[in-house]
Amino acid sequence: MKILITGINGAHARMVALRLRARGDEILGIDRRPWPDAPEGVHVFQTDVRKRPAADVFRQHRPDVVIHMATITHFTASAEERLRINLHGTRLVFEYCHEFGVKQAVFVGRHTIYGAAPDAPLYRTEEEPPLAVSTFPELADLVAADLFAAAALWRWPNLKTAVLRMVYMLGPTHRGTLASFLAGPRVPMILGFDPLYHFMHDEDGVEAIVRAVDHQLSGIYNVAGPPPVPLSTLARGTGRQPIPIPEPLFKYSAGRFGLPYLPPGAVAHIKHPIVVDATAFRRATNFEHKHDAHAVMVSFRES
Repeated sequence: MKILITGINGAHARMVALRLRARGDEILGIDRRPWPDAPEGVHVFQTDVRKRPAADVFRQHRPDVVIHMATITHFTASAEERLRINLHGTRLVFEYCHEFGVKQAVFVGRHTIYGAAPDAPLYRTEEEPPLAVSTFPELADLVAADLFAAAALWRWPNLKTAVLRMVYMLGPTHRGTLASFLAGPRVPMILGFDPLYHFMHDEDGVEAIVRAVDHQLSGIYNVAGPPPVPLSTLARGTGRQPIPIPEPLFKYSAGRFGLPYLPPGAVAHIKHPIVVDATAFRRATNFEHKHDAHAVMVSFRES
């Protein structure tokens, strides 16, 4: 197949591209960043998905499948830039898919859109509403992108659309939201709380995305690997030191003393768990993770 990957120069997107190329698919990529040593059979167009050259890639090359991974989760970008890329970029990608006859679109989203709250059910199903707009306002752009992608299911029924709400990806790439949280020697915790964290190995995450393509999924699916573990266990398992901090002092310590910077809305995410039920995805694709939680933490620690 001819498969277009947006945001192809991201660490996980590169892994997806190499996996698909190795089995014989033709890979196209759109990214503002260059991939100077891209292997043969991977054609990268250095442009923004919101710009006219991106539309020309769709028009001229007519991909069969689009995997949309051109969203950002880090908070070093401004709120305006995140909104432009995450929401407006997603909107344009799906409009191009409809206009230029793409058969299947896979939106790679995040499980954090469900939001962390003390009264939320432990296991979130796909029917649960995304609450992060109220519990973590800084994630509003990702919630909006997810909902727009989900709306394609009824707006353009001829386009097979899979919205993947994936748990944190962690492993030797050292890329992603959770990897950034664990980048330093100390991991902040709110005193009196030790929430479960749900994550999966980089390679298992890539396998899940490929399975979504192969099974031509249409719908919204939670994607997860091994059972979750407490934050304190995650910190120690990756060679970090958990640091309990009284909640009133948390905002004064974020980004200092070897602790990662976290926006104010992130406090709920280190107090309460976000755990998903991925039964529907496993049934639809026969997906089984290969790395248990211990192996994931070891691969992150030793890489």
